[in-house]
Amino acid sequence: MTTTPATPPPAGIAGISAVHRLTSAYLIVALLALLGANVPGLLQALDHAGLDLYPAAQPVLRSYYQGLTVHGVLNVLVWTTFFICGFLTFVTVYALRTPLASLRLAWATFWLMVVGLVLAAWPILTNEASVLFTFYPPLKAHPAFYLGLTLVVVGTWFVTANLALTYRRWRRSHPTERTPIAAFGSLVTFAMWTLASVGVAVEMLALLIPWSLGLVAEIDPLLARTLFWLTGHPIVYFWLLPAYVSWYAMVPRLAGGQLFSAPMARAAFILFLLLSTPLGLHHQFTDPGIWEQWKLLHAFLTFVVFFPSLLTFFNVVASLESGARARGGTGWVAWTRRLPWGDPALTAQVLAMILFAFGGIGGLVNASYNVNLIVHNTAWIVGHFHLTVGTAVTLSFMGITYWLVPLLSGRQLFSRRLALAQAWTWFVGMAVFSETLHRLGLLGMPRRTAMSLAPYVLPEWRGPLLLVGIGGVVLFVSGVLYFLNLGLTLVASRQPAAVEVPLAEYGDAEDHSPAFLDRFRPWLVAAVALVLVAYGPTLIHLLGTLSPVVGRRVW
Repeated sequence: MTTTPATPPPAGIAGISAVHRLTSAYLIVALLALLGANVPGLLQALDHAGLDLYPAAQPVLRSYYQGLTVHGVLNVLVWTTFFICGFLTFVTVYALRTPLASLRLAWATFWLMVVGLVLAAWPILTNEASVLFTFYPPLKAHPAFYLGLTLVVVGTWFVTANLALTYRRWRRSHPTERTPIAAFGSLVTFAMWTLASVGVAVEMLALLIPWSLGLVAEIDPLLARTLFWLTGHPIVYFWLLPAYVSWYAMVPRLAGGQLFSAPMARAAFILFLLLSTPLGLHHQFTDPGIWEQWKLLHAFLTFVVFFPSLLTFFNVVASLESGARARGGTGWVAWTRRLPWGDPALTAQVLAMILFAFGGIGGLVNASYNVNLIVHNTAWIVGHFHLTVGTAVTLSFMGITYWLVPLLSGRQLFSRRLALAQAWTWFVGMAVFSETLHRLGLLGMPRRTAMSLAPYVLPEWRGPLLLVGIGGVVLFVSGVLYFLNLGLTLVASRQPAAVEVPLAEYGDAEDHSPAFLDRFRPWLVAAVALVLVAYGPTLIHLLGTLSPVVGRRVW
C-alpha cells in the first residue's frame, strides 16, 4: 500500500503530451456546448418573466421548445459528457502514472462522438428534433437525432474500455498497491455509466430508431419511458461522480489539507456503483401499468443512495477543515474563514457543494411517493435539476477548468478576480433562480411550458416569475464572465502557468483501505444483479402488455 502519488512531472508519463491534446479536444467541444446553451437559457428565464423574445431569435430558434431542446441537450448531454470523457481520462493517467492503453482508440472514440454530436445537432437546429433532452415518445424526432445520440453513448463505452485496459496494465505492475482514489473514482464512474446506459441504448436501437425510420408504425410510450429512466436517473451520477472525484482527490489539496478518509471515499464510490442504477422508477410514480411494489422498491433504493452522499459530505468537509486548521483556522465554524477563498478553483467547488446540499434534500422530496405527487412535472423539478447538474456539476467543472485550462495551455489564468466574481455571481444567480422555481412548483406552476404565452398564469406566480428572470440574467452574466476569462487566458495571458495537477494526499501515511474495497469484479456483479432484480419483472410485464401508439411532431 502506498500514499496517493504526488503529481508527476509531464516527462514522467509516456505520451502525456498526447493525453493533454486529447483532453484539450474534449474540453473544446464541451465548452462550445456550454457557450451555445447560454443564450437559450437566458431566453427561457426571460420567458418566465413574461418576455417572449423567441420571435426576435428566428430563424435560429423558431420556438420556446426548440430553445429548450437546444439548452437541455447541449448542457446535460454534450457539455457534461465531453468534459467527463476528457477530464477523467486525464485524471486516470496522472493518478496511475501509466500511459493510456491506446491513443489510437482514444482519438477514434473522440471523432466517433463528434460525428454523433453533429448528426444529432443537425435536426435540432432545423427544428426536426424539438423533443427536449428526455425525447419521450410519442413525440418523434428525425432519425439522425437518435442515431447521433447513440454514437455518443457508444463512444463512452470505448472510453470505459480504454480506461479499463489502462488500469489492467497498471495493476500488473502494481499488484499489491491500492488504486489511487482519483483513478478508482474515475473507473467506478465509467463502470456505473456503462451499465446504466444499456437502458437508453436498447430504447434507441430497438424502439426509437426503427420507429423514426418508418420500419415500424407504432411505439409503446411506457416501455420507452421505462428504458429511458433506467438510464435517465443514473446519468445524474455520471455527471456528479466526476465532481466527487475532484472533491475527494483534488479539493483537499487546493485547501491545503489531506483527504480525511480514503476507505470512506472508496465505500462511497462502491455504493454509488451499486445503487445509482436500480432507482429510476421514482420518476414514474404517476405512470400506470407499473406495479406499486416495484415503485416502492425504487423509492427505498432512492433513499438509500442518499447515504453515500452523506458520507461524501462528511469526508469532504472534514478534509476542508483539515486544510483550514493547517492554515490557523479555529472554532466549530469559524475555521471556514481560513480556507483559501482567493483561489477560484477551490471557491467555485465549495460554493457548488453548498448549493448541492439543498439539491440533495430536494431529491428526498422527489423520492417520497406522496410528496412527489405534489411536485411532479412542476417547476420544482426544474429548480432541483439546476441545483444538481446546473450547480454541483457545472460550477464544479468550471472550478476545475480554472486550473486545468492553464495547465493544458501553459498560460496563467488571465484574472483570478474575474474568476472569483464569476463563481460568486453563479452562486447568487442560481440561489435566486432555483429557490424561486421550487416555490413556484409548490404553487402548482408546470414545467416545460412557455409561461409568456400561457393563458393561466396565476397572480401569485407573477412576482416569483420575475425573480426567475432576474436569476437567469445573473447566471447569463456569470457565463459571459467565465468565457471572457478563459478566452483572455488563451489569447492575452503572457505569464507561463505554474500549475500542477492537485492530487491530494491521504490523511494517514498509508492507505489502509481493506482489500475488498479496492476490487471491481464482485461489486460489478452485485450491481448487475441488483439492476436485474429491480427492473427485470417490470420490463417483462411491460413487454407482455404493450399499448403502441403512432408518433407525432407537434412543432
